Amino acid sequence: MEISSRNVVEGTARSPHRAMYKAMGLNDNDLSKQFIGVCHTGNEATPCNIHLPQLALEAKRGVSDGGATAREFSTIAVSDGIAMGHEGMKSSLVSREIIADSIEVMVRAHQYDALVGIAGCDKSLPGTMMAMARLNIPSVFVYGGTIKPGMLDGKELTVVDVYEAVGAYDAGKLSLEDLKNIENVACPNAGSCGGMFTANTMASISEAIGLALPGSASPPAEDDRRNKMVYDSGVACAKLLEMNIRPREVLTFEAFENAIMMLNSVGGSTNGILHLLALANEVNIDLTYDDFERIRKKTPHLADMKPGGNYVMESLDRIGGIPFVLKKLLDKGLLNENCITATGKTIKENINEFKLPEAEQHIVRSIENPLHEVGTAVILKGTLAPEGAVIKTAGVEMTKFTGTAKVFDREELAFDSVSKGEIDEGDVVVIRYEGPKGGPGMREMLATTAALVGQGLGKKVAMVTDGRFSGGTRGFMVGHVAPEAYVGGPIALVKNGDKITIDTETNIIDLHVSNEELENRKRDWKKPEANYTTGALAKFATLVGSAAKGAVTYPNP
Repeated sequence: MEISSRNVVEGTARSPHRAMYKAMGLNDNDLSKQFIGVCHTGNEATPCNIHLPQLALEAKRGVSDGGATAREFSTIAVSDGIAMGHEGMKSSLVSREIIADSIEVMVRAHQYDALVGIAGCDKSLPGTMMAMARLNIPSVFVYGGTIKPGMLDGKELTVVDVYEAVGAYDAGKLSLEDLKNIENVACPNAGSCGGMFTANTMASISEAIGLALPGSASPPAEDDRRNKMVYDSGVACAKLLEMNIRPREVLTFEAFENAIMMLNSVGGSTNGILHLLALANEVNIDLTYDDFERIRKKTPHLADMKPGGNYVMESLDRIGGIPFVLKKLLDKGLLNENCITATGKTIKENINEFKLPEAEQHIVRSIENPLHEVGTAVILKGTLAPEGAVIKTAGVEMTKFTGTAKVFDREELAFDSVSKGEIDEGDVVVIRYEGPKGGPGMREMLATTAALVGQGLGKKVAMVTDGRFSGGTRGFMVGHVAPEAYVGGPIALVKNGDKITIDTETNIIDLHVSNEELENRKRDWKKPEANYTTGALAKFATLVGSAAKGAVTYPNP
């Protein structure tokens, strides 16, 4: 087995390199060992990441005890919650690519032999896993952990409750004092947003797909077990290096099927679809929307998780976490049980070795009595989205909606209209030019969707966008519409008053306008000027592909 780090530290020509390492406190014994990079996305931008530098110290200790030399480095992470609802959210999806690229560059530059990746906020999880897949060096992913729920009058709160409270306040249903009380307690400490939003969805997927240790997804950020999880991940990475097990042996097509099963069984974020497509691209696996639908239709929705349900990640942790869900799927023969994982063992071996509590619980249903017979991450196609669109049906009662389009060419215009009470029952709010290229960056619409829910319109209107939705979004909300408006997709041709039908039973999203009329509108349509012409967002817009392919960037678009 080639040991990349020896390119840096062995031989007389590398004396200057060794001198620089010795300046950082390493000795000849340290330099004789294999190097494992310990990457984290720690910063003061978000509670999801603020504790990660401390966790990195535990991972380094695990690497050292595993017989290797740890080298810590960090990369960026955007707070989706704080970037939400304004221009800053355009940088969120872009950050996924920057995170993957920056980890790749650091590892290639310094020739590290293996990688432990610690991440907290939404895009840092898939970005870190994408880098692992791209580099294909022995790797272990570990989540920074969920935030504990806030408590107010005996009710568990998450940050989404604050967003929805803003809508209730705008509608005159909540006082300013009540809004402030919710704001003050909703986010009590470090950790990622508490429901089955995007961060917890991707953490759950990291276990199901095999890149993370069993049981590592659910312990809260400020639980003592989190330190042990990170330490154990460092030890495990050193073991994987010894065994020479690499991500492409873990990230098989069957492992992606397990990940899609997890996404649907826990009612996870639609962003999970986008990120799994991007991760599959890194290992040259042809994962398509058809695969998502095939797996969804045989996967029961088991976990009653917020935002569509009643519980937060900490509640799931108390009953056994993700291994508890995986065991239910395994026992019914749904899981691909022979997939290799970060432990060096199969996922079946991991589950069978994991000790699960036997307490009575109401959070995860049995296979025989699921919340829904089929999964909740639904792919739609039709005249409005020929390449596809996505909707999450967890917690959504209706299956069909036909309404009247109210069209907005950017999110702020839609939010202002919602705040002014201009959206009526029966409307389909269309927000366009927010796609991967058009935004650029495919903004999430949580501020707007939460405002609608807060006003009591969550079950009376629908929304359609070529942008994205937060994992915290609930309601009849369709995102990832492709082709996007900026490249002339049908969503660019919608006019106020058009009728739109969304049907999650038949997987249809149709614009009720004749082909002749659409052709006439197409001839009159002109591509808008780019919102950014320099910098990272402009580069992203130039290189990014369709949301239906994961909104990944291609060197030669």
